[in-house]
Amino acid sequence: MTNKEFFKQCLQNEMEATINTIKALNNDKLDYRPHPTNRSAFEIAEHIIAHAYDFNVILTETSCDECLVMPFNTVAEGAQILEQHWKKAIATVDTLDENSFNTVNVELLVAGKPLLTIPRNAMLWFFLFDVVHHRGQLSTYIRPMGGKNPAVYGYSYDSLQVSSN
Repeated sequence: MTNKEFFKQCLQNEMEATINTIKALNNDKLDYRPHPTNRSAFEIAEHIIAHAYDFNVILTETSCDECLVMPFNTVAEGAQILEQHWKKAIATVDTLDENSFNTVNVELLVAGKPLLTIPRNAMLWFFLFDVVHHRGQLSTYIRPMGGKNPAVYGYSYDSLQVSSN
């Protein structure tokens, strides 16, 4: 299995858990933050959704000005936007040959300012790991917001409770 094939498989595997985490948020409590210095649930969800958009830029361009916000009105809409961008990225992976995936450099900018330049595959992995990190962060907000944690890898306590009732 090549790095490109493995990345695509991982991207596919992480999509459902990420969408379900966004869907598990309580629309009425998106301003929740466990501490004044933490991002709100909305801000973290928006950041994750923006990364799904960024996947497509990284896959098709040689420069990515990181999308820092991706507004949405409801968690259902946010999950839909996330899914749309994520599925497009999965399909776009197949359009690249191994060389374009592994060796073409992509420059990452933040607010228009260059941060780093690394091979496309490294940047894609960087963004995917960041999504997983923020999804984990967001999952700690769900229960205090009155929600139920979805299964991510295997099951969650809440998914077992639902299936036993």
